[in-house]
Amino acid sequence: MNQAAELAHGVDSRDPRVGLRAVSALRRLLEELEALQVTNARSQGWSWQDIAGELGVSRQAVHKKHAARRGLLRRD
Repeated sequence: MNQAAELAHGVDSRDPRVGLRAVSALRRLLEELEALQVTNARSQGWSWQDIAGELGVSRQAVHKKHAARRGLLRRD
C-alpha cells in the first residue's frame, strides 16, 4: 500500500495497528518532503541558517542532517 493510501486508511481507523502504520507513513512522507525542499533551497543559494530558520531548528541540526545525507559533511 502506498503512503497516501496508508494515511487515508489510517485516519479514521480504531485499530491501533492501522493508526500507528499511518503515523509511520506520515513520518516517512514528511522526511521526504523536507529533504526535497532543503535540496531545493540549497540549489537556489539558501544558507543553512536560512533553511534552519524556516524549519525552526538550529543551523547545526539542519546541516548535520542534510549535508550528511548528501555527502557534504566535513570530517575534520
